[in-house]
Amino acid sequence: MAAEKYAQHEEGIEIPVERISSDTLRKMIEEFVTREWSDPADSGYSLEDKVGQVVQQLQAHSAAIVYDVSSETWNIVAVNKRATSGDAGSGSDQ
Repeated sequence: MAAEKYAQHEEGIEIPVERISSDTLRKMIEEFVTREWSDPADSGYSLEDKVGQVVQQLQAHSAAIVYDVSSETWNIVAVNKRATSGDAGSGSDQ
């Protein structure tokens, strides 16, 4: 498994959504949206709405579940399309 680069400068191992049970995936997404989606401007969205949006992003491959080996944690991150096109490194800001 190769390390992938994601939009939030996070590196790790992508966990295929298909390998996660539907119940576990649901709980992961719920935990993610309650942890990360706390913007008061989004208060018009229910938990179900937010979960649905994340599910759509995962299915469209515009987001991925990534396991960070160094911190032993997982996160849902936006996929950086440039990094996967073979042009990795050109967008580095360091």
